[in-house]
Amino acid sequence: MRLKFEYPFYLKLACVLISIVVLGYLGIVGQNVIVPIVLGLLFATLLVPFCSFLERKCRFPRALAAIVATVLFTGLIVLVLYLLAMQMTKLADDWPAFQQQLIDSFSSLQLWVQEQFGIEQNSQLDYITQTASKSISTGTDILGKALSSISGVIMLLVFTFLYTLFLLLYRRHLVKFLVLAFRDKHQHLVLDVVVQVQVMVKRYLVGLLLQMVIVTVLALIAYSIIGVKYNFMLAILTGVLNVLPYIGIFMALVIGVIITFATTSASHVLFVVIAIVVIHAIDGNLIMPKVVGSKVKLNSLVVILGLVIGEMTWGISGMLLTIPILAILKIVFDRVEDLRPWGFLLGEEDNESPLFNKAITKIFKNQEKAGEDDNCPDDSPPTP
Repeated sequence: MRLKFEYPFYLKLACVLISIVVLGYLGIVGQNVIVPIVLGLLFATLLVPFCSFLERKCRFPRALAAIVATVLFTGLIVLVLYLLAMQMTKLADDWPAFQQQLIDSFSSLQLWVQEQFGIEQNSQLDYITQTASKSISTGTDILGKALSSISGVIMLLVFTFLYTLFLLLYRRHLVKFLVLAFRDKHQHLVLDVVVQVQVMVKRYLVGLLLQMVIVTVLALIAYSIIGVKYNFMLAILTGVLNVLPYIGIFMALVIGVIITFATTSASHVLFVVIAIVVIHAIDGNLIMPKVVGSKVKLNSLVVILGLVIGEMTWGISGMLLTIPILAILKIVFDRVEDLRPWGFLLGEEDNESPLFNKAITKIFKNQEKAGEDDNCPDDSPPTP
């Protein structure tokens, strides 16, 4: 009889912590490789139905169908960015008015500081001059970082395009590899995970696109009623930034307030703040739960922690990828017996996985049966 060796708790805990540290370090070091691959995987999963349609209905070869689907999707993204850039170039016409508005506001602020704290305006100017000179000394570093960021974004887009194309081209080959990489008794489970991940990612991304469109339309209507200049640009920014949970709407609020303050009166700024708060309330209570939240069953605590860790690891890209990565992990955890408690932790309290509920019910039944066996007399057999 072969005895099963049980490792001590401290050894298992040390192995888990070391694995987390190593995976985190590899994720940070391999950011330039992992991020475009994950983005390409998500986009390829979204484009699989369209690519399959081109292959079956239009009789396109697989390579041509993958190229057409990727180019059309990329062209759509480029078109949105182009419209946004055209609106932002027109903003340069209001730069003199923006400067004058800042100067007037700064003068009023100086007078208020002098009246409240007794600090002369000359002393305030001296302090600001010293601070500005220190900031200018680091201008070269800031410019270098900005250029490096632009080049990094371009490389990210290029590699994401390539990974999307090749993942579409070799999607069946990769799925067969995943199935063959496991033993026969686990292959059906692996195939089920692949199918569920594909369905979840497709529904999540479609829901996210619908959410962006709805929020953009609501913002455009609100900005048009208020009479804000560049309402189309601000509406697109509000819809795009809203993809970032909890943080994007705040960034949209800051940008909207600054542009409105530079082009219109202060009363319009207050209306813009009220409009964005109302849009965020509608999005958080109606749009997000119905359109996006129903596709991904994650609790808010896990999402917040994931956003923080994602930003620390991969920056803005990490925040964008947090929710789909956590959703994929939940699908895997729910289908692996030893990891089901972690899948339960990631999910909502009222939306537990049926597999986990089945396992919990089995545990309770075993405990009740064990209790009945303990209460049976020694000379009578236990009740079957």
